[in-house]
Amino acid sequence: MQKRTLGRTGIQVGEIGMGCEGFIGKSPEQMKEMVDIMEAAGVNCIDLYTPDPDVRENLGKAMQGRREKFVLQAHICAVWQNGQYKRTREMAEVREGFAEQLRLLRTDRVEIGMIHYVDSMEDWERVMTGGVMDYALELKKAGTIGCIGLSSHNAEVSLAAVNTGYIDVLMFSVNPCYDLQPANKDIEALDAASYEGAVVSLKPQRQELYEICQRLGVGITVMKAFGGGNLLKEDLSPAGKALTSYQCLHYALTRPAVACVMSGAHTVEELKNCIGYEEAAEEERDYAAALAAMPKISWKGYCMYCGHCAPCPQGIDVAMVTKFLNLCKAQDGIPETVREHYGILAHKAGECIQCGACEKRCPFGVPAVENMDAAAKLFGE
Repeated sequence: MQKRTLGRTGIQVGEIGMGCEGFIGKSPEQMKEMVDIMEAAGVNCIDLYTPDPDVRENLGKAMQGRREKFVLQAHICAVWQNGQYKRTREMAEVREGFAEQLRLLRTDRVEIGMIHYVDSMEDWERVMTGGVMDYALELKKAGTIGCIGLSSHNAEVSLAAVNTGYIDVLMFSVNPCYDLQPANKDIEALDAASYEGAVVSLKPQRQELYEICQRLGVGITVMKAFGGGNLLKEDLSPAGKALTSYQCLHYALTRPAVACVMSGAHTVEELKNCIGYEEAAEEERDYAAALAAMPKISWKGYCMYCGHCAPCPQGIDVAMVTKFLNLCKAQDGIPETVREHYGILAHKAGECIQCGACEKRCPFGVPAVENMDAAAKLFGE
């Protein structure tokens, strides 16, 4: 396993990490088997967004006697209440939840204390002024966490956060589906030495984020490398054909500041497949040809989450609702995090009045009204 330095933290992490959603529902024996495979392969960075006590307790047991071999990215503000996941900014809940996490993991310290899921500027302000950042700094000073992280899908929020100097590690969604724009947009050459012959177009704010993280020494750990599964399925991929897991992993690992990709493997076979990236031939990893071919296809009907559909007269974040809808389609259900993230939106799909203003502004002909109706039905409105 190739190791990379996680920005200015100096922590060494394997290129392939493990997202904890793959641990959900696993028995202690199954958890140990996966951890054994991870240890043998050098998969040492583990994300712990889920507050599920069974996951944390079973992982703590599986790491007994070898805790020092793993880098834990433990989330602050993700708690377990009434048998389900909850994101909170209430400081009593935050403190109690993090202490409980350490207890279940059978450790008194984690390498990364990740402030959980900050996707709006308003929420970022609350993190900064409502006690969460102060608590994270307190934990860091005490040595309970080695460094402070932030998880977000929002480039604007992430830029604001990393520019404060407080954030050492950013967990961010990185994949071609989120990064690329269609060919009729202004294009930019990315790292010409590495992408000679490939035509790609990166959303300027996302490019700025990656480059600033590189410059400031903020290490990026990647989530959503497979676009919630969209990029691996021909009928859901914006390219009209599936990319391979190795192409998606390689794409993420070639972004500036990226140190580790959380694989999110749900089975031993999926975990081994992701680990197989390390031994894959260059032609198996290469995504340049696939991306270069994308401008030759029609993007009609595919939401690129560009935001041109805004503003909605009802205040609905149409692009975000569509993203949540697509994530559910790709996973044939509603993942717990998607349900929670949808639940905190200020305005839901069911508030759509079908005026069609969003569709008139969409450059890709996305049936936004139809998507709002589908989302409202899916989330039970």
